[in-house]
Amino acid sequence: MTTRPNPNGYGNVPGAYTARRASAPIHPDGRADGPAWANATHTPRFVDMLTGDPAPLGTTASILWDDKALYIAFWADEPNLTATMTERDALLFYENDLEIFIDGGDSYYELEFNALGTIYEVFYIWRDAYTRGSKWDVPRFDVHHPRVHSFGGDYVPGPKTFWTGNHPRGTRWTFLDYDLPGLEVHVHADGTLNDPATLDRGWSAEIVIPWAGLADLANGRSLPPKPGDTWGIFMGRFQQLRTRSDAATAGWAAHPFGVADTHTPECFTQVTFAE
Repeated sequence: MTTRPNPNGYGNVPGAYTARRASAPIHPDGRADGPAWANATHTPRFVDMLTGDPAPLGTTASILWDDKALYIAFWADEPNLTATMTERDALLFYENDLEIFIDGGDSYYELEFNALGTIYEVFYIWRDAYTRGSKWDVPRFDVHHPRVHSFGGDYVPGPKTFWTGNHPRGTRWTFLDYDLPGLEVHVHADGTLNDPATLDRGWSAEIVIPWAGLADLANGRSLPPKPGDTWGIFMGRFQQLRTRSDAATAGWAAHPFGVADTHTPECFTQVTFAE
C-alpha cells in the first residue's frame, strides 16, 4: 500500500493495479461469479481513503477488459442492506453506494450506484482546459446549460478556498446530464433490502463500459487500450455509519488518497492493461 506524498503536494502517490484481459465471456448479472472473474486479480481490501486505516466492512473490486469493453466488479460485505433512492442522478453519496471515477487528463467521469441499481453520472472538464475554440467548446458541452455548474471538489470551505476548492488545478465545469454511451450497471443484493430485522451478507455489482463510450476520456489513448497502457481509475465505497443518534459518512477506496476528496485524479489507482 503506497502512502508517500504526491510530488505536486496534493494527496498520495497512487496505488497500482494490473487489469487482465478477460479469459472467458462475461454475462453480467451483478453476481460477478463467472469463470472470467475467477481469474481476475482483486484489489486490496478497501481502506479509509484519507488515513489508509482498514475499513470495518470488507470491500474489493476487480477489473477485466477485452476488445469491446471495460468490466469492473465489486464485492461489498453489508449486514444491513439499505438503499432508498430510485431517481436517476439522485445524490447517492448521501446513502450507501459504490463509485467509479475514470481520469481523462483534462476531464474525468464519475459513476455512482446503490444496491437498487439507481445510477448517478457526472462528467467534469477542468476549466483551464475549456478554452474558446478547444475541443470542449462544442454544443454538447455548453457551459450555459442550466444543468452545468462550476465545481471546486470535496473540501472544507474557508476564506482561501471558498470559491475554488483545495485542488491546485482549481475548478471544473460539471455536466450533470451526461450519460456515458452503452453503460451497463448490474447489481445483486445477497439479503433483504431495507429490513433491519434480517442479517444480510452484502451486495455485488458488474459494470460494463464500452470502449466506444469512453471517447471523451481517451485523451489520445488507444481504444481499446494497448497492453501496457495505463488509465487512472478510482474504485470506492461510501457508507453511512450510524450510532444511536448520529450518522457519519465513511469513504473507502482500494488505495488511500491522503486527502478527503474523491475528485483528485492524480490519486486514482493506476490501472495497467495486460494480456
